[in-house]
Amino acid sequence: MPVMADSGAGENTRTITDMRGVQVKVPKEINRVVIIDDGFVEGLLYRFGKQDLVVGVGGDSVKKVFEYNFTTKDGEFYEYTNGMNTVRYLFPEADDLPLVTDGKTGINYELLASLEPDLVIVRAGAYAFRAGSEEALDKALGTISSLGIPVFVLYGPTYQDNASVDRIADEIKLIGEIFDEQASANELADYLDGIITDIKTRTVGVPDAEKPRVMEFGLSSTARGEGGAGMAWGLDTIETHFIEDIANAKSPFTGTGAFVVISAEQMLALDPDVIILPTAQGYHPAKEIYTAPYYQNLQELTAVKNKRVFPLPWTPYNWAKRLEYPIEAMIIAKAAYPDKFTDIRVADWVLDFYKKVYKVDDKTAKELRSVQWLDWVEEENF
Repeated sequence: MPVMADSGAGENTRTITDMRGVQVKVPKEINRVVIIDDGFVEGLLYRFGKQDLVVGVGGDSVKKVFEYNFTTKDGEFYEYTNGMNTVRYLFPEADDLPLVTDGKTGINYELLASLEPDLVIVRAGAYAFRAGSEEALDKALGTISSLGIPVFVLYGPTYQDNASVDRIADEIKLIGEIFDEQASANELADYLDGIITDIKTRTVGVPDAEKPRVMEFGLSSTARGEGGAGMAWGLDTIETHFIEDIANAKSPFTGTGAFVVISAEQMLALDPDVIILPTAQGYHPAKEIYTAPYYQNLQELTAVKNKRVFPLPWTPYNWAKRLEYPIEAMIIAKAAYPDKFTDIRVADWVLDFYKKVYKVDDKTAKELRSVQWLDWVEEENF
């Protein structure tokens, strides 16, 4: 466990070891914090009732409201509106906060300094700060430190040696330590870990020959523009981690790498039993692959013919995964093994999830389900 407080620190600070292994002198009283992340840390602060301490953000997904639409081959028009990061819905004031990065690696250090934060928290691997290398990350963090601002670093799942959700609990507990919310952080970490453990318990022991072939398939105008049908994710990615290590299903795509453009012919050869629609290239509903004119060449796919295509919740810029990651895991697992999850109606389960994670009422939970474009789970009794 990487949480370590040093009672020998200064009278106004505590020393806490971050995920780099660096001992950071964190102020005991934090009144102003800048978060360079995509909503993970901001969501924790909302749970702790301390979101008003945030004076600057690094990820514009906590500020945006999204729309999406498509037209079927028969000319029917479908539109999705008011989609957003859960933090954007819970904490709309974030829209007025300064954005201190350009969404890649560029930090506006002058703006950051002008905000006079007591602490900067960076989640390496987040879309908001994709440093690209340890050297680039160290340079950026060194510049922040040279401004006299303590900087605390988390390693998101995609920044770790092996992409997995196994250390998200550590991240939660570290933020709990920083903001003196250890009990709430421990409760949340145990709850999220418990969901993953339950999924694994339900699906353990399935022989390889009986495992459903499940694939995350990114519908994408970019892929179509390159002559492909969509995008695939390899065995070394967080997407396949959810399929094989959590749901205990089998990925038919055995390549490596992320955002791999594949053709319709390749997809037909892979022919998964279940297709999961991720949101890395924007939101796409199952109805689009069934009815859009540009996907008519995929209608012979087993998953399409059997109507076993399931979209994940709209989680914009969810590169490093946020607090909603168990929703993704549950949808994938139930889609793969519906007979093992007959007691879980995701439409109801997800409301309970929001209430436990963010401590909101039933009305707000239903609104969160809608802004994550998950109303389909209610409509389809999933």
